[in-house]
Amino acid sequence: MDLSFFQSQTAQQLRAEGYANGLAEKSLLALLSYRGIPASDEDRKRIASCWDLDTLHVWTTRAITATSAAEVFEGEPA
Repeated sequence: MDLSFFQSQTAQQLRAEGYANGLAEKSLLALLSYRGIPASDEDRKRIASCWDLDTLHVWTTRAITATSAAEVFEGEPA
């Protein structure tokens, strides 16, 4: 079986993007938890399904001062 695809530049880039996304997701959830802001199952699903690192960065930045999860997602389409 030819496994060269898994060593290709595309495969390596996809793994890196997946890792970065997972790290951003976990960081955002950790920040919310640390600040005592509960994340509902819906919030967690929304965060987990977001693959746009820029959006995750915006949400994480908002989480620094937000008082609720709703403030984190304010102005964003559901």
